[in-house]
Amino acid sequence: MRPILLLAAAAITIPLTLQAQTNPPQTLRIGIADDADALDPTLSRTLVGRFVFASLCDKLVDIDAKLNIVPQLAASYAWIDSKTLEFKLRPDMKFHDMTPVDAEAVKFSLERHLTMAGSTRKGEIGTLDHVEVVNPLTVRLVLKSPNSPFLAQLSDRSGMIVSPKASLAAGANFGQHPVCAGPFKFTERVPQDRIVVDRFAEYWDAGNIHVNRVVYQPIVDNTIRLANLRAGTLEMAERIAPTDIAQVKADPKLRAEIFDGLGYQSLSFNIGNGRQPRTAMMRDSKVRQAFAAAIDRQAINDVVYSGLFTPIAQGVPPASPFYAPEIKPAGRDVALAKKLLAEAGIKTPLTVELMITNSADQRQTGEVIQSMAAEAGFDVKLRATEFVTALKAQTDGDYEVFLIGWSGRADADGNMYNFLHTDTPLNDAHYSSATVDSLLEQTRAETDVTVRRGLYGKIAAQLNLDLPVMYIYSPKVLIGMNAKISGFTPIADGLIRIKGLKMGQ
Repeated sequence: MRPILLLAAAAITIPLTLQAQTNPPQTLRIGIADDADALDPTLSRTLVGRFVFASLCDKLVDIDAKLNIVPQLAASYAWIDSKTLEFKLRPDMKFHDMTPVDAEAVKFSLERHLTMAGSTRKGEIGTLDHVEVVNPLTVRLVLKSPNSPFLAQLSDRSGMIVSPKASLAAGANFGQHPVCAGPFKFTERVPQDRIVVDRFAEYWDAGNIHVNRVVYQPIVDNTIRLANLRAGTLEMAERIAPTDIAQVKADPKLRAEIFDGLGYQSLSFNIGNGRQPRTAMMRDSKVRQAFAAAIDRQAINDVVYSGLFTPIAQGVPPASPFYAPEIKPAGRDVALAKKLLAEAGIKTPLTVELMITNSADQRQTGEVIQSMAAEAGFDVKLRATEFVTALKAQTDGDYEVFLIGWSGRADADGNMYNFLHTDTPLNDAHYSSATVDSLLEQTRAETDVTVRRGLYGKIAAQLNLDLPVMYIYSPKVLIGMNAKISGFTPIADGLIRIKGLKMGQ
């Protein structure tokens, strides 16, 4: 990661006149907190990848500021019956390779999500039975069974439509040069340095695009990312540290956008994936309960995040209509932690490896957890790892405990099902519970929000016993930007949508 930091630090010293010469007019430079993984919506699993996709790859539908599902590539949608969803597409849309965006392309993309090796979308739309092309601009999705969150899943990567021609030509390498139907087309990627996209003149809603180029620059260090924003070498920066918000607010050249998000930060416990032999933490829920009892969520929030975030004990944040208010975080109880370890027959200190990413706040959170857990008899070893590398380690099962977040979805199913149901693509812990599987399936069959909220409460209660995951807090979305930028719409998924943004002079 050091070359990135050096590049970012060097950017601070570049004169603004030179910056103007080396960037085309109306270039929007956005500082992102990590580098993205594969720029393939079927395979992607990173938040920063979603930032880039917001420019590259339109979806069938999107969400608005009130979390309503709104048309995007689709001109309209309607449930024909409880298992049949019909979309009518906008006419005359083009992919970046100038091939048509039509019903056949929708069918191709959805089937690709379902069948491609390594797909992380399969668990999201796995109830899709088949796709029917009614005519070039009408497509019907027929489900195996009623699924209330299915439409919401299509408001993110599962609903992104790719060029069949480009996908077939590139095969497994599609993510190196993605071809979609968004307002910007892919130009270049320099790993750990920048991802560049340029305005697509044939975009279906080109009149609402006011920027010619977007450069996404990975800068892991919060301080350097903020310094670049303050120096004017970035126009926007995501995930401003809570401790730095005061600086943004005090700078007349900048503006801070602060709003509730849909995501969470958690400790993921490896239950059954990868290496052998299994450690005590992996084998015994009582050991995991002891670890959880040693952790003070509110203290983490206060020490690391200036009290700005919300401690939680469920994978559904308070901003969601599916949040179960009866599930409250338990307070820290070191005596209980020691008792549980004794009941589990554990001789202390018990060594535990906690994988964290390289960002400053994650390192600090890891250190706070390390200190708290030590009082209960845990010897926590921190393993700092670059973000994409850490994700691969998680997929491979090369971890014991991982401090990892999720950016969140409009429907709570997007925060839960793909991570917890047996044999789903993002269930890297290999957790399996017949009780949780049944409850998750019930949430998909139910349409009443109140009933679904109660079911998610039951899921949370069971998870707090089994502890494949310990939810710690729900973060706010913190974005810093040049004060001359207008047209930004805060949406709880935290994405920076370029549509409507204007850069003042």
